[in-house]
Amino acid sequence: MGTAPVELERPDVESVTAPDTPWITLVWNDPVNLMSYVTYVFRTHFGYSKERAEKLMSDVHHEGRAVVSSGSREEMERDVTAMHSYGLWATLQKDD
Repeated sequence: MGTAPVELERPDVESVTAPDTPWITLVWNDPVNLMSYVTYVFRTHFGYSKERAEKLMSDVHHEGRAVVSSGSREEMERDVTAMHSYGLWATLQKDD
């Protein structure tokens, strides 16, 4: 008693979604850190220009959060950990 071989259908390559969907790192407003310090962190860690760092800091302050980086989940986990090491409140999530 044998079983007949089963023919498997291969998925179309174009219909397979990429497993590494872009992720983002969000920095949230907090009542502790000075705006100048947040700007310093963005310039130091990410290498952003003064203008870009100040814009992101302004978004954090006025909007309550800012997307500071995007990439693979592993990269965003590193960025979140780095932000925590600077004393900032940060999270990651899938980019919509």
